[in-house]
Parts: sequence; structure tokens; C-alpha cells
Amino acid sequence: MGISVWQLLIILLIVVMLFGTKRLRGLGSDLGSAINGFRKSVSDGETTTQAEASSRS
Repeated sequence: MGISVWQLLIILLIVVMLFGTKRLRGLGSDLGSAINGFRKSVSDGETTTQAEASSRS
């Protein structure tokens, strides 16, 4: 008794009608750039940590 495909399509249609495609596109773009920034900062932190560990050895 889960959510069917038709129910998901109806929810998607309602969301698009409420927010509009431009706002949804902007939200998606902002979310994507935030995730990319987070990944970059995590990888920079790991690189810095590895460099510090190798310099201590």
C-alpha cells in the first residue's frame, strides 16, 4: 500500500502549479550549487588533513 505513480504525478502537478517552473528551476539550481560547495569543502578538508598527516610523519 505505497504511493503509486499516478499519485506522484498528481503531487508533482500541484507543486508545479503552486510554485511555477521558474521558481522550481531556481530552487534546483541553488540546491545543486549548495551541494557542490559542500562537496568541495569536504574534499578540501580531507586534502588538508592528509597533507598535515603526511608532514607530521
